[in-house]
Amino acid sequence: MATKRTEDLAAETVGDMSAEKKKKEVRVWMDGCFDMVHFGHANAVRQGKEFGDKLLVGVHSDAEVTKHKGPPVYTEEERYKMVRAIKWVDEVIEDAPYVTTLETLEKYGCDFCVHGDDITTTADGVDTYHLVKAANKYKECKRTAGVSTTDLVGRMLLVTKTHHQRDDSIDEHHVGAISKVRTPHLHSAGPSSHSPWTGVSQFLTTTQKIIQFAEGREPKPGDKIVYVAGAFDLFHVGHVDFLEKAASLGDFLIVGIHTDPIVNRYKGSNYPIMNMHERTLSVLACRYVSEVVIGAPYSVTPDLMDHFKVDVVCHGMTPVMPDIDGADPYAEPKRRDKFINVDSKNNLTTQMIIERIIKHRLEYEERNRKKEEKERKILEHMKTTAQIKTG
Repeated sequence: MATKRTEDLAAETVGDMSAEKKKKEVRVWMDGCFDMVHFGHANAVRQGKEFGDKLLVGVHSDAEVTKHKGPPVYTEEERYKMVRAIKWVDEVIEDAPYVTTLETLEKYGCDFCVHGDDITTTADGVDTYHLVKAANKYKECKRTAGVSTTDLVGRMLLVTKTHHQRDDSIDEHHVGAISKVRTPHLHSAGPSSHSPWTGVSQFLTTTQKIIQFAEGREPKPGDKIVYVAGAFDLFHVGHVDFLEKAASLGDFLIVGIHTDPIVNRYKGSNYPIMNMHERTLSVLACRYVSEVVIGAPYSVTPDLMDHFKVDVVCHGMTPVMPDIDGADPYAEPKRRDKFINVDSKNNLTTQMIIERIIKHRLEYEERNRKKEEKERKILEHMKTTAQIKTG
């Protein structure tokens, strides 16, 4: 009898512990447009996940984004897929309301909302988080300086102006391609440079940021290792679909990121839009990627394949430009019978994204101008309020 009672007490204790553990799960809500998802978005999501156990991310519909900000570059379906591909996201909520309400948090069982320390307002200038702030269910994370969707749109609007100008008077074989790529004059993007949140500023990567984004795991014995390489400029859903397909061919996906001069050589004088370190972080944030090689060689060399014990090398369906010496960059994996062309069934390219911007240039320029003006007014109001308080 005593034994039975002891067993019952033990079962009750385990049950209580289980219930307590379940009760203590902290569910975090984040939301946004997530247009042209970049490493700044991913870093905000990474920080949001650190506030709790489960991260739910609400993504606004095209209609909501257009109403409050202007036309999005990506469709809502593309934006849903991009956010799902961020490795810190546990669940995506489609067609999330633009103004975050307590009802939304309650509906999805979230304890609070997290957002970056920039300002987000409706078309009428109302803080989209005023309701959760008033209820003390709002927390902030740090915005990633040096990148924003507005900034990237500005860079693409400059694509018709040569920002990677080749100087044909320089001997490429003598000084290398890097000498032939001039720094993009992004400060000429106009008034956006005055915004403290979305203005153009130089992104400076650090080892700490790379560590935060990296998984930090190594392949296990017996893992099938897949290698792909490319520019991965303006990381988009075409890249996501390709990486998902490549990852399905093995157990550990390594992605080589080409240097800016290499990308400039095979993509043309206006590329890359994002520099190598920006592109590295964008790829590292993808849930299908296990490891990244920063500054990978254009040709897949025997040393690279042996060092990483590569079993399969993949390339998409896009044309492959010969290396600078005219050689096939995939000659070695082909020689080893380890090369595969992967068809992701998604033909979206970085060039197509830029063409969307150029096609609607005036709309996006106006969108950026309005956003800059709204942020400028908010900043002036904040300064005035601060002066009154200190005065």
